Amino acid sequence: MPDYFVHESSYVDDGAVIGAGTRIWHFSHVMAGAVIGEGCNLGQNVVVMPRTRLGNNVKVQNNVSIYEGAELDDDVFCGPSCVFTNVINPRSHVSRKSEYQPTRVGRGATIGANATIICGSTLGAYAFVGAGAVVRGAIPDYALVVGMPARRIGWMCQCGVRLTLADGAGSCDACGCAYREGEGVLRRVDSPSRQG
Repeated sequence: MPDYFVHESSYVDDGAVIGAGTRIWHFSHVMAGAVIGEGCNLGQNVVVMPRTRLGNNVKVQNNVSIYEGAELDDDVFCGPSCVFTNVINPRSHVSRKSEYQPTRVGRGATIGANATIICGSTLGAYAFVGAGAVVRGAIPDYALVVGMPARRIGWMCQCGVRLTLADGAGSCDACGCAYREGEGVLRRVDSPSRQG
């Protein structure tokens, strides 16, 4: 008896690895070669392809397909109908399976509803991609990005609250984490003093 839950309408192929406590809901398909960590939640109509990896506590909302080459670290949130790709120039009549490009999503990152993550992109830890954004390239840790193409408009705390910085430094009003910005990078400089 598996130590994870799969709804009766969903399929988990032989050869898929599913961690303890993970829940796979209606009309989803996890294919052979996929690796899903512990405590994950896959909503309705989710497809996880071969040679993908989801860390622990990943939340995948309804209607998300995670294509070959995608790696999601622990605590990633994928909003409803967000999209991953794995080929830059697909054609139905041309096989490009040898050209799949990897996509890496760092720990704690959030991808908003209907966002598109173009293959070859890297989202930093705790990055926050706004709903409907189109990401291509590297997104720094803690960056808040929106638009098409996605551009940074601010910074987000590890707890998910937008930060206000003064002279390149500041702390989160919700959890107390302190940050310092320099050369287009944000770094946390202390531990949270209170929980948000």
